[in-house]
Amino acid sequence: MTNRVLHTQAELDAIDFGKLDGLVPIVVQDAESGQVLMLGFTNLEAAQKTLETRQVHFWSRSRQELWRKGEISGNTLSLTSLHTDCDSDALLARVKPDGPTCHTDETSCFGEETEVLAGYLARLDVTLAARAEERPEESYTVHLLDDKNLRLKKLGEETAELVASLATGDQPGMVAEAADLMYHLLVALRAEEISAADLLRELANRA
Repeated sequence: MTNRVLHTQAELDAIDFGKLDGLVPIVVQDAESGQVLMLGFTNLEAAQKTLETRQVHFWSRSRQELWRKGEISGNTLSLTSLHTDCDSDALLARVKPDGPTCHTDETSCFGEETEVLAGYLARLDVTLAARAEERPEESYTVHLLDDKNLRLKKLGEETAELVASLATGDQPGMVAEAADLMYHLLVALRAEEISAADLLRELANRA
């Protein structure tokens, strides 16, 4: 299964539910931020319900029953895409959460420090896209988007400043300059209608 994105019953039938007595683990991830929200278990019926309704369903091992996330709390998980791993014995649900996922009212069952670089890049890219569409006055981002020479000049300057920090061993400077460079890089890509998601997909392909 080269694609690993599940759409059909036939693709679900290829999942190996036999290793854990009819269950497979399912990781739930915020599709926008990249944050890992929870880990649960699903059987074939729950996975079918998830695909059919686009609401994430699980199998409760303690209650021995099917359940839909949010059926009591209202904090649902709307499915964006469902993926399998390389061994076809685990699932990843990328979702749009409606409210906190954890029963403790935290966003994630793993705490707030599980946000990955992809999440930060995604949020920054969403902000850049909003600036490009709304074009607020006095916006530095809009100024860069409107002036190709300026944004390329700034991209070169930030690269040089990062290199200088690396050459001198200035660790705080390295972090600050790398962040500046990342911002200017995403603005330059946005101006060419390339998103952070496009960049992350390419990195994932190379991994």
